[in-house]
Amino acid sequence: MELDKEQQESYFIVVRRTKKGLSRGAIGRADAETAAGELIGMVYGGSGSARSSGAVKKQDTYPLSRHQAQLLLFVSPASRRLELLSNVQLFSAICDLAQDDLVVVKHKKDFQPCLVKNLIQIGKKDKPGVLQMLGFELDLVDTERDILTKKTVPLPFFSAADIVQVAPSHLNTRQPLRVSTDLGLNRKAVSRIYSMPALNSRNAKKGSILSNKDMANSIKALSHYSLEVGSMAEVISLNGLKVYGVIRWIGVPVGKKHYWAGLELDTEATTCSDGTLGTKRYFTCEGNKALFVPLTNCKPDSRFLFNPNENEKPLEPPSVILLEDLDEDVPPVAEQDVLSHLVGRMRGIQGHFNSCYLDATLFSLFTSSTGFNRMFNRSADSEEGISHILRRDIVNCLRRSGFVPAESVMKFRKQLGCKSFATEEKDPEEFITLLLKDVLHIEPLLKIRSHGELSQDAYTHQIIVEKNQVGAVPSVQQLLEMSLVSSDLKFEEIPSCLIVQMPRFGKKFKMFPKIIPSTELDITDVLHCSPRECFLCGHVAEYECDQCLMDHKLQPGKIKQYCSTCNTQVHTHPSRQEHTPHKLTVPDHLPEDASVQRHQMQLFAVLCINTSHYVSFVKYGPDPRSWIFFDSMADRCGDDNNGYNVPVIRSCPEVGDFLSQSEEEISTADLSQCSELVRRLLCDSYMCLYQRTDNHPQHHQ
Repeated sequence: MELDKEQQESYFIVVRRTKKGLSRGAIGRADAETAAGELIGMVYGGSGSARSSGAVKKQDTYPLSRHQAQLLLFVSPASRRLELLSNVQLFSAICDLAQDDLVVVKHKKDFQPCLVKNLIQIGKKDKPGVLQMLGFELDLVDTERDILTKKTVPLPFFSAADIVQVAPSHLNTRQPLRVSTDLGLNRKAVSRIYSMPALNSRNAKKGSILSNKDMANSIKALSHYSLEVGSMAEVISLNGLKVYGVIRWIGVPVGKKHYWAGLELDTEATTCSDGTLGTKRYFTCEGNKALFVPLTNCKPDSRFLFNPNENEKPLEPPSVILLEDLDEDVPPVAEQDVLSHLVGRMRGIQGHFNSCYLDATLFSLFTSSTGFNRMFNRSADSEEGISHILRRDIVNCLRRSGFVPAESVMKFRKQLGCKSFATEEKDPEEFITLLLKDVLHIEPLLKIRSHGELSQDAYTHQIIVEKNQVGAVPSVQQLLEMSLVSSDLKFEEIPSCLIVQMPRFGKKFKMFPKIIPSTELDITDVLHCSPRECFLCGHVAEYECDQCLMDHKLQPGKIKQYCSTCNTQVHTHPSRQEHTPHKLTVPDHLPEDASVQRHQMQLFAVLCINTSHYVSFVKYGPDPRSWIFFDSMADRCGDDNNGYNVPVIRSCPEVGDFLSQSEEEISTADLSQCSELVRRLLCDSYMCLYQRTDNHPQHHQ
């Protein structure tokens, strides 16, 4: 009988490329086996017809049944056949599919639940040397409107590789599909097998359409079935969004201790790969669609949960699933990883209810700078205390996962000791002072000394200048020097962090339409008891003259300090004879021609404000172009009552390019030709943040 002949036939798939040119994934039939371990037979082409005959080493093949060979032959390209075959559980379930079985297929770049309608044989049965391919005729199920409604749009025939999940066999009593001779096949190229066994006797009596209750239970069971390769799953991604995909691989990656899952996502994501993790490939898919996460972070795809009585819930801000213990300090994200780890939507700190001042400030302080990590050492509070919440739920979360949900920020705001911080809009300097002084009990960042008096402590420095004391487009360097010198102030010591507030009249009125944020701030000449250079000859300065500050013949706006010789010469001029330069404190035994060490601070963040909304620019590495922009409320999902804010981080290397120009070029630049972010940085700056750079001191001869 023909059935006996088919059962005796032996088929194989090539798993290693052979010397005779057979590619991986090729399907063949073995007619005999030699003593040398070679299979003699034929290999089939894409249409199921015999393409070639010859011998192949048995060790380069994997045995198949006829049914398996027919299913795999309809899969293309050939590489997908091996991927499907390696997914043993899924492929076994596909081989046993019966009529009205519930499956999930990938259709038009989306995943859809379907009912199996018919098994399709493709190819002419009586043509010699032809192995008929097998595909599936499916009915799409509309889960959004009516679970029983089937879409009437004609569908293509699906291959076994299009099926990404099969309802678990324990839901119903199955009868495995077997292709036999009594199916009444015609001689057309495509034949439908109408006698596929129904799911069970109950369904056979009622027809091919499951009841609403049965369908709901099946889809629910499919969703809650234990996850395996081929399962539809959902994951809370590193940026807090819920993403969906098919599990393509499960195992322990190199360098990990627990099981992870590799998912092929529905949509592309810039942080995803094409199936590689690190340097190792675990599966293959389209670029930017492979996501690897701990298996415990996956759960069944909730889109296929069906509950007809469930009311639609209002949108809620997404929460993040943390991958590791957040109690240990996490270093800032490495410069080379920032673009892949931080940039995108739902990245950074999620804004909520007047929190932009706090979001932008925290992002500026902690994204790339480690200068404030010392505050966490003062962990005298409990595990739910303010410093613990700040470290675990905000700073570590931001650095590790790239996203801090709004609920974590609100929890922190409620611990600040004043109810208004949880509800009202505040100024960043007010928040910084409260955080460092009253909550974390950190010593003041600045010690500022006035001439002849004791030093005073401060956490930030507000620049106070007259508009005519500097140019139309001043730099932070010019503003800081003018502010300190005109008020006869000096820094007592080099601060670890210097937070400088720009001159403004409230939030809405700017003293200067544009301010250049100096990328390096030289504070040598505003340090008390620090050796300085003579303005004219470069020797060690001994005198400083405030009245020479705005002298139009001596570079107005520059600090004027002189050695003894130059001080005498400068003040012999009639216009300066009334000046009263004061003596500087110079270290003893310092040679007159000694080199003077310059003390510089590096810009690492800029807070900007426009229409009472704060945003942040952060310098995340030494490369001049390593700049990112952050807005905690850049977009919104849903309405004001039932929605949430979408924080966004954008890469802005053009900011670095712009700031790399000279101050003269920046001040005369046509901003209409600049990018939006460059304009915002130059026109809306509210606060500039600098940190020490002691590792590479500079000396001037």
